Amino acid sequence: MGLEKLKTVLKNPLSGNSLELKTPIIGASGTYGYNSEFEDFIDLNCLGAIATKGITIEKRFGNSGERLFEVENGLINRIGLENIGIKRFIEEKLPVLREKKIDFLLNIAGSTEKDYEILASIASDNNIKALEVNVSCPNVKQGCLEFGLNPESLFRLIKLVRKNYQGFLIVKLSPNTTDIKPLATAVEKAGADCISAINTVRGLGVKIDYLGNKFIKKCTSGGLSGPCVKPVALYMASEIKRVAKIPLIAIGGISTLRDLFEFIYVGADAFQIGTANFINPGICSMLVNQLNDFMEKNNFSNLEELKKAIKE
Repeated sequence: MGLEKLKTVLKNPLSGNSLELKTPIIGASGTYGYNSEFEDFIDLNCLGAIATKGITIEKRFGNSGERLFEVENGLINRIGLENIGIKRFIEEKLPVLREKKIDFLLNIAGSTEKDYEILASIASDNNIKALEVNVSCPNVKQGCLEFGLNPESLFRLIKLVRKNYQGFLIVKLSPNTTDIKPLATAVEKAGADCISAINTVRGLGVKIDYLGNKFIKKCTSGGLSGPCVKPVALYMASEIKRVAKIPLIAIGGISTLRDLFEFIYVGADAFQIGTANFINPGICSMLVNQLNDFMEKNNFSNLEELKKAIKE
């Protein structure tokens, strides 16, 4: 079955920069590995793209101790951006992506402005067509949120990245703010082509059992994701679209066709699927097929028609 109806073009109306996706479904960063890890479960060519694990300049070992904590309808993670570093990514992972013709977004993170500048230049030198700038991870001590929650710092950072990278530039925003609109405005003015949102919500998981006449306690703080954050993600998406003209890739608790429709209603142009991959590794392919079947059955010729009908 062809997927021509699902073709998606993310176009920045301010600059004309665009990114063409086969479908609007993207495997989210941190849940999809570096390149072809999920090909045992699905045909990766049915996806619009995968977003790589967050890549830093040097290799990172991440946080010690327990990194994942299950909560009701969600997951708290404190991985801490464990990754192999940009040098090994370029040498080992990028050739596989290109050999297998896997469309991807390179997700980058840094501790300083210089880190992001260097990573952007490396991406440009290696003709990487789409970059997702992570300024919103809550699980590292330096960088990311230090830039991502201050509109002035964020504007300066994205302006620097834009100067060193000419491809399609996506900025991943944090929900851990009282007002996301100034952040969206800042990245748009700085030259970003697209916003992805939301990253994880700060959360605390507590488990208490009573065993052997004593309380056994477990406590983990980190980034909360999964179905429980969907109302937050929908709100943040709607707020972003109040002020930003550039496209929006929605993230946050997406696992069903109905979820896709809800995010389209508030302005999403594409979707990243994250935590749901841990429950069903085939979820991205399933959503592609369900969306395509729905459009075939109900005579929608393309996604723009579907979006228009949902928003009417």
